[in-house]
Amino acid sequence: MILGCGESLIDMIPSVNTEGVPSFLPCPGGSPYNAAIAVGRLGVPVSFLGRFSRDFFGQMLIGRLEENHVGTEMIIRSNEHTCLAFVKLEKDKEPEYNFYIQGTAAQSFSVTDIPRHVSTKPSCIFFGSIAMTMEPAASAIEQFVTEQYALSDGPVISLDPNVRRFMIPDHAAYVKRFEKWAAVSHIVKISEADADFIYPGMGLRTSLEKIMRMGPSLVVSTLGSDGAMALIKSPDDGSLVEVKVPGSNVTVVDTIGAGDTFHGGLLSSLFLQGKMNRADIAGLSTARLEQALIFANKAASLVCSRRGAEPPTLAEIESFKE
Repeated sequence: MILGCGESLIDMIPSVNTEGVPSFLPCPGGSPYNAAIAVGRLGVPVSFLGRFSRDFFGQMLIGRLEENHVGTEMIIRSNEHTCLAFVKLEKDKEPEYNFYIQGTAAQSFSVTDIPRHVSTKPSCIFFGSIAMTMEPAASAIEQFVTEQYALSDGPVISLDPNVRRFMIPDHAAYVKRFEKWAAVSHIVKISEADADFIYPGMGLRTSLEKIMRMGPSLVVSTLGSDGAMALIKSPDDGSLVEVKVPGSNVTVVDTIGAGDTFHGGLLSSLFLQGKMNRADIAGLSTARLEQALIFANKAASLVCSRRGAEPPTLAEIESFKE
């Protein structure tokens, strides 16, 4: 089982009503939430850990998880409101967001919400995004993944920072915490834009090498329409090996949820290959990694061909022809 941990929210997507008046369409979202949906649609066992409101938006979020085979037994319900994210979309640009998070359920996730016992032990835990920029949620999740990382027979830990710059008032403090999270992660998935924000002017390859030196076994970067690349260590001499796959040719409707779907697709592929354990991630072959990157890239490409974060099913990926 794969366990997603972090925020859920409602994306308010620009739309036009039946009378031609601009409006916003409420859609369930949140980076780890979207990634969990992606995993569930791919037929991989997955659950979600987080704090959800009892309001009607919270019910919408819970309902979408259940519809997509994502376990909800570790979700805590509360009376705080649901976090909202208003999205601005412009052609050939990354989406812009305005978040309304103060006093929301996602922000209020705390150490008391972390289960001490789970019925099914996860083989992987993934985390990241804006949950790691708001308290007490960030400290609670940090404590949880650090404890899980310390277990000798613990799960694979996977991090996607999914940076939202306006949520980070102190760059140096954020980088320090990011490096702490990377040091307790076996996989780090990071976009080229996020790497440039964290290590400005360093260049992508050098940034990924720096992250690898912190301890992860696998560092993956999405490259937009250019595909994806990753670094692993050679089993022969420990040198870094680069694996790169090209992008897929699709008509882009929007890019909402693309990185989240890539992350979910990557983890799902490794799970379906029977490689979702620490030893196999550390010893992953270039062929297995390339297979996972191609799979994840197809998943992300398909979501870009649709409006909003609507990850594909396994059948859709298998039948996808570029």
